[in-house]
Amino acid sequence: MFRNRICRVAGIACISLAAACHVPSLVEKTANKEVPASYNGTKDTTNTAAVKWSEYFRDPYLNALIDTALKNNQELNITLQEIEVARNEIRARKGELLPSVGIKAAAGIEKVGRYTSQGAGDATTEIKPGKEMPDPLPDFLVAAYAQWEVDIWHKLRNAKKAAVMRFLSTVEGRNFVVTNLVAEVANSYYELLALDNQLDIVKQNIDIQSNALEIVKLQKEATRVTELAVRKFEAEVFSTRSLLYDIQQKITETENRINFLLGRYPQPIPRDGQAFGNLLPNTVYAGLPSQLLANRPDIKQAELDLAAARLDIKAARAEFYPSLGISAALGYQAFNPSYIVRTPESMLYSLAGELVAPLVNKNAIKAAYYTANAKQVQAVYNYERTILNAYVEVANQLSKMGNLEKSYDLKSRQVQALTQSIDISNDLFKSARADYMEVLMTQRDALESKFELIETKKQQMNVMVNIYQALGGGWK
Repeated sequence: MFRNRICRVAGIACISLAAACHVPSLVEKTANKEVPASYNGTKDTTNTAAVKWSEYFRDPYLNALIDTALKNNQELNITLQEIEVARNEIRARKGELLPSVGIKAAAGIEKVGRYTSQGAGDATTEIKPGKEMPDPLPDFLVAAYAQWEVDIWHKLRNAKKAAVMRFLSTVEGRNFVVTNLVAEVANSYYELLALDNQLDIVKQNIDIQSNALEIVKLQKEATRVTELAVRKFEAEVFSTRSLLYDIQQKITETENRINFLLGRYPQPIPRDGQAFGNLLPNTVYAGLPSQLLANRPDIKQAELDLAAARLDIKAARAEFYPSLGISAALGYQAFNPSYIVRTPESMLYSLAGELVAPLVNKNAIKAAYYTANAKQVQAVYNYERTILNAYVEVANQLSKMGNLEKSYDLKSRQVQALTQSIDISNDLFKSARADYMEVLMTQRDALESKFELIETKKQQMNVMVNIYQALGGGWK
């Protein structure tokens, strides 16, 4: 009969554990890593992303700025601390796999009622015959305790692996910040050079307009033009001088933006503005779209986040299974300090194991499991979106590079034609074969065309930077 009772209890326990181990089903989603075979039909695997930024950018002033930014930029340093946080998370997860051991020392005193179950059962004498038991009764304890959860379902191991994936993700996040920082410093630097050249053109144009104003004044004295022409030319000179201060303000703001990226207070930015007109974009090799998966830090970061999310699902699934815990204690306990080190009378020890599984009201575990799955699905979509965005960025920049090259050639011809037309209009005006409005419009058109040419050159240099960034260059 006793054996039957034990078997019945064991059977109930097995049924309970089986019921507790039931895991809800999920609809899993896998990431699509397919990308087009090429950008424009070529199969060349040469990729500019493999070039180091110090070799890709050939301006020594720019390279010095980037080097300073990589050392002092606050956002980058914040990201480095995020890496340390992720590293410490790995240490914490590793610690959960090992037994936890602690030392405990305690002292207390207890007075129980004589007519209680404990008081009635206590002996009336101490260990020595004839000596009464102390009342109230002191208690002294010195012991070591250990607890360990046996990771039979790899719940803790998967949690540690997920922490490792997130650590690697933060490293890729740091690389992504580096890529963006290099690109932002380079783009701001080329913008500064463009503003320097616009400032020079405005100064040159002011000289041209001032000379034209003097000619108009002489023409007025000769009664060949009216006061209206003089006022129109004066207004044009004032407008151009006003533009001069607008550009100077933009130069100040751009310098300050670069200084901010470099983690320092405003100061002059060393540069050679005269070299801007001779700058030519580097030849860029886009390689194959599949290389983006290895070169782009944001894609690798999204992939590692996805791997961590999958491990989180495994760890959440293990919560439905029984957990095996082992606890042990070893030490000394006595009511008198003089007895506490007596062995074996005062020695205490214990060893216990327990198997615990959730049975009723598993809503919290189910919610955590469903949440982990939803986050994994989010990670899949984020990974696919990151790949798609990377391909689109490269395709756009490749197209823009070709179109800007053609546009710059045409605008150069336009500037050349309008620059020549200034002298022609002045000569015609002097010989009374053109009116002053034609001279003004010619000067204005020439100034605008020169500004547009510089803007196109700046866009060409920006595309050179942006495509390098889009391909995943700059962090190595």
